[in-house]
Amino acid sequence: MTGIGRAAAVALLGVTGRLVEVEAHLTSQLPAFRIIGLPDTALGEARERVRSAAANAGCPLPARRITVNLTPAAVPKRGSGFDLAIAMAVLAGAGAAPRVSPDTVHLGELGLDGRLRPVVGIIPMLLAARNAGIRRAVVPAGNVDEAEIVSGLSVTGVDSLRAAAIDAGAALPAVEVDPVVGVTLPGPDAPDRPVPELGEVVGNEIGVRAVLAAAAGGHHVLMLGPPGAGKTMLAERLPGILPDLDDTAALEVAAVRSVAGHGARSWTRRPPWEAPHHSASAVALIGGGSGTIRPGAVSRATHGVLFLDEAPEFPRAVLDALRQPLESGRISVHRSAGAVEFPAECQVVLAANPCPCGNAGVAHAAPCECSPSTVRRYLARLSGPLLDRIDIRVQVPRVTSAAVRGAADRAPTTAEARAIVAAARARASARLAGTGWHRNAEVAGTWLRREGRGDPGSTTVIDQALDRGTITMRGWDRVMRLAWTLADLAEADRPAADHVAGALALRSAL
Repeated sequence: MTGIGRAAAVALLGVTGRLVEVEAHLTSQLPAFRIIGLPDTALGEARERVRSAAANAGCPLPARRITVNLTPAAVPKRGSGFDLAIAMAVLAGAGAAPRVSPDTVHLGELGLDGRLRPVVGIIPMLLAARNAGIRRAVVPAGNVDEAEIVSGLSVTGVDSLRAAAIDAGAALPAVEVDPVVGVTLPGPDAPDRPVPELGEVVGNEIGVRAVLAAAAGGHHVLMLGPPGAGKTMLAERLPGILPDLDDTAALEVAAVRSVAGHGARSWTRRPPWEAPHHSASAVALIGGGSGTIRPGAVSRATHGVLFLDEAPEFPRAVLDALRQPLESGRISVHRSAGAVEFPAECQVVLAANPCPCGNAGVAHAAPCECSPSTVRRYLARLSGPLLDRIDIRVQVPRVTSAAVRGAADRAPTTAEARAIVAAARARASARLAGTGWHRNAEVAGTWLRREGRGDPGSTTVIDQALDRGTITMRGWDRVMRLAWTLADLAEADRPAADHVAGALALRSAL
């Protein structure tokens, strides 16, 4: 049909993409340019960007009535990443770009001078296109390195609308332009950031044991102790002893980081690290935004570590927003524009002082200046339902010279600890093969009370605690998950009474 051109783009909602067919219809009526199909404000402004870019690229749009439809029309489309696909569909309808096809996805924002600007979220966009059967993508030159992370697609980088039109068969001479460089945010695993060494920890055996158990089983951690006890030092060493990400996890991390704007640095095999300041809002921690919904720190830390230092200083509502992602490993952000789901399968590490001054209950320290009610209110900011989801809750004592001199064994190095953690995870993975779980922190309570029972009589101590009401049924499950991790670290076939008692001790800081 004459006057019809079709191209393909991707609508991104969170980290989930949806293939969109861009249809352009050119008729011999009064010149106009209209975009339909549920565009947002930024996408509606593509009319002016496309018209000016086409004129400056040497392929001006014809003076005809142009209607662009984004199909499926019911799917919300946001952002400026549709500019290139709209321009190519219009040029195809005008007969100026004969090789434009819906089998090739076009992504990128146009500048008024015709240059092509990079966009965020290229990785999840190309993943959606690949899953929809697309095998070729034309992207901005500034996005090429990031786009090549997605396998199974032929990626062509162009620096301008003119170059894209020539790629689609337009009879135009090539003209060199200065490409627009993509903006890359600094990643948590920047090359110049050294991996903290666990062997530097001295005289803090309980803290090292808690970090090893957390890494081996994927457990959440609360470290309670005075200032200077080494809580932050221990937390910073947790990502270094975690195993490398597998292909599936690394691609999910890359998709989130791509949406967050990390660019070519989105791809990493190492678990990410996020440590927001305690002034962070719920939107910063969970995700959201008034326009495009962006992932929060809990999603950017997926398959890695989210560290909340000075946790009681966070607003209680912000901390309680973590309860749902801690349980499900996903976060759903609902806004008037729609609902977005992000992955949030991370390990949460909380660090807290025992009171506002930090000296409550600390031997050989300055007297605590806080009243009992002040201490209670301070720790009450960590709600019971939130703490019930934390498997490991340990008191980290202040290190003394006597503890340093009396340390029988040094802490393992990061490399040694990573090998220990990998061996424990391999035991858990082999035991849980076929269940859909891979780490002890993921198993269901029904499995723990049936196939995952400990040795006879091993659960007596937590059965009595449950009867007394000092732990909940969820707490019983979490103690047993931790007991399985301690058994894996000890290379035991099943948790014994000492493993269960050790797990309960690692959960009894409060």
